[in-house]
Amino acid sequence: MPKTPTETEADLTGVEALAPKKTEPASIGGRKLKPSTLMMGHGYDPMLSEGALKPPIFLTSTFVFPNAAAGKRHFEGVTGKRPGGAEGLVYSRFNGPNQEILEDRLGIWEGAEDALAFSSGMSAIATLFLAMVKPGDTIVHSGPLYAATETLIARILGRFGVHWLDFPAGATRAEIDAVLQKASSGNVALIYLESPANPTNALVDVQAVAASRDAIFTGANKPPIAIDNTFLGPLWHKPLEHGADIVVYSLTKYAGGHSDLVAGGVLGSKEHINTIRLMRNTIGTICDPNTAWMLLRSLETLELRMSRAGENAAKVCEFLRKHPKVERVGYLGFLKDGKDKRQADIYERHCSGAGSTFSLYLKGGEKEAFAFLDALKIAKLAVSLGGTETLASHPAAMTHLSVPEARKQALGITDNLVRISIGVEDADDLIADFEAALETV
Repeated sequence: MPKTPTETEADLTGVEALAPKKTEPASIGGRKLKPSTLMMGHGYDPMLSEGALKPPIFLTSTFVFPNAAAGKRHFEGVTGKRPGGAEGLVYSRFNGPNQEILEDRLGIWEGAEDALAFSSGMSAIATLFLAMVKPGDTIVHSGPLYAATETLIARILGRFGVHWLDFPAGATRAEIDAVLQKASSGNVALIYLESPANPTNALVDVQAVAASRDAIFTGANKPPIAIDNTFLGPLWHKPLEHGADIVVYSLTKYAGGHSDLVAGGVLGSKEHINTIRLMRNTIGTICDPNTAWMLLRSLETLELRMSRAGENAAKVCEFLRKHPKVERVGYLGFLKDGKDKRQADIYERHCSGAGSTFSLYLKGGEKEAFAFLDALKIAKLAVSLGGTETLASHPAAMTHLSVPEARKQALGITDNLVRISIGVEDADDLIADFEAALETV
């Protein structure tokens, strides 16, 4: 957020009088306020917007400087001559009141030093990669990743001489060591993770990745660890606490939560965010003011929505795991009862909840999966996740269709896999819908 002008700064920063300020207390009587409380007002002063309880939508492309010196000072931040970005409002490709309030609130959930908002999850990921990687560098990543992310790394960045190596999501410390050791012969610019993995729900041991990185790389050669935290964050997984440096979100999903917007976010240290901000300023991947305003609305109910969806998912998955036409359910809440002790251990150390998106493996193949999907009445056949409504899709034929067949098989993205994101409907109604659909298989 722009700083509050002082008497000595007035000649440089008068433009900030238009911008919301941080006036909400972060603590009361020594009690640190919870994110769900801070979402109601943090970063916004109603008195600077005619007393409006909620921030207005600032639909303007540019902002007026009080004088030329102020313009120069702001552009020193925009161009990177001074770290931290502009100290005032400049131009909507760089910043804006709605986006800055949103960024302040995004950082609160994970205790991040700074945050940035983007026009989509993929624009956030692409801007991160472009900011961190140059030709000849290597990206080490977990697998599987969201299909568009894999395409960006292997096919797009690959055209510009960027290399990649990967390890499976559930890799052990020894397996991670082996891949990072092999990659260290070149310049590893970034370690990129996704946990839980899309669409298999496999968890990555972030602590093991951080320990391996710290053991193999030193000083300036130590690559940052970035992680896509869309499936569980920010409520049930906080990767910065386990060794990650940068957290990426598709804010389209749980943060937006109503399937009515597309946006992305990146959180982390000021040092890393400053680097990414410079790239965002250049290529213009910031989200628009209206989307930022909608996200501010959504963040107020994020904890409520995710909690209800998580409770629903636990009930639905308990029903599905016992159904005779279901091969297995890839639901994180079942890890403690399963045979995969490695995944159960990661879950115990990293996660505070099982989430509401899971993989359902039917007995059969594509024919059976399609029959099930086509018979659903309450759950909608659509890609995406994290909305108030329940969604179901077929990754192998939809979101991951572009992934080569051999890699899909290696990653467990099979024809009998259906990805389900549970919403906030009545759980018993959802069970009835799934039961009826399974009868058609």
